[in-house]
Amino acid sequence: MSSDQDLVVQTVREILTGHEPTQLTPDRRWDADLWSDLAEAGLTGVGLPEEAGGSGGELADAVAVVATLAAGAGAVPVAEQLLVAGPAVLAAGLDLPDPSQPLTIAVSGAVQVDGSGLLTGTATDVAWAGVAHWLAVVAAGPDGDVLALVDVFGLDATDAANLAGEPRGSYVFDGVQAQVGPLADDVRARYALARAVQLSAAAETVLAWTVQYAGERVQFGRPLAKFQGIQMQLAEMAGEVTAVSALVDAAVQRLDRGEPLELAAAAAKVRAGAAVEVVARQAHQVHGAIGFTEEHRLHHLTKRMWSWRDEAGNELTWARVLGAAVAGDDPWAALTSAV
Repeated sequence: MSSDQDLVVQTVREILTGHEPTQLTPDRRWDADLWSDLAEAGLTGVGLPEEAGGSGGELADAVAVVATLAAGAGAVPVAEQLLVAGPAVLAAGLDLPDPSQPLTIAVSGAVQVDGSGLLTGTATDVAWAGVAHWLAVVAAGPDGDVLALVDVFGLDATDAANLAGEPRGSYVFDGVQAQVGPLADDVRARYALARAVQLSAAAETVLAWTVQYAGERVQFGRPLAKFQGIQMQLAEMAGEVTAVSALVDAAVQRLDRGEPLELAAAAAKVRAGAAVEVVARQAHQVHGAIGFTEEHRLHHLTKRMWSWRDEAGNELTWARVLGAAVAGDDPWAALTSAV
């Protein structure tokens, strides 16, 4: 990381120290105080150009913010705002909402928009539904898919949530006015990459916690880390974390260079999703019973990992994308172009 990214990470970590993760419930759907502190520090606009109302900075800065918050189980829609919805709104030529007002993305469901910008239909599985102030939604227009930006503040949303308690509800539109612009080709790939960034950061932190616990917990007169079986589990976890990190970094670099993203994001999301089973399972096995208690920190990340694995397209969804790409006349060229 550059010195600027180091500073960003340090700032986010300092803010997180005042906001310990807690179990989300229907009465506490997100960490509004954490969001407020992040917005006050300008971190909810990182990576979005200053001339558009953002805080400026590079893609790598935004990724650093997202990864740090994921590692700290921050219950805020920063990944959606900085890496997906914000860039999509700008690519569509629409006005970027105030970064202090949460912005999220909807790519699932059946939403239509007419020539006057009125939305009808249902957007499903919306991250932070009921929390976000603004929603960028992929909608079917008269001439194809478009991006519609709609103010959903005060609009009713279902109270569905993922395993970690993060809101994943739906919105029903019946003639709601929206701003409309062209849909960027890489919106879904960006969403997958955002989740892969979060998965990679969470897995790295879970590994660090597990290594620390194994070194401190004494059983039968010696630390767990001295047992060969535990060493093998830690090594397997480390291998998974390293593989995911490499593919996520490669995808971020392609995006930063303005190169086609879909295959790289697909590879990162598939590999990150596959790693969840190994990393989460081994972490809980090494921690034993204490790791399953609500008081322990481990579940705040493993629950999110199990949830994020299936969001923005699971392994099967993106493996099909990869399979279709390499089933053509020159599979080797397609494979090597993804990294």
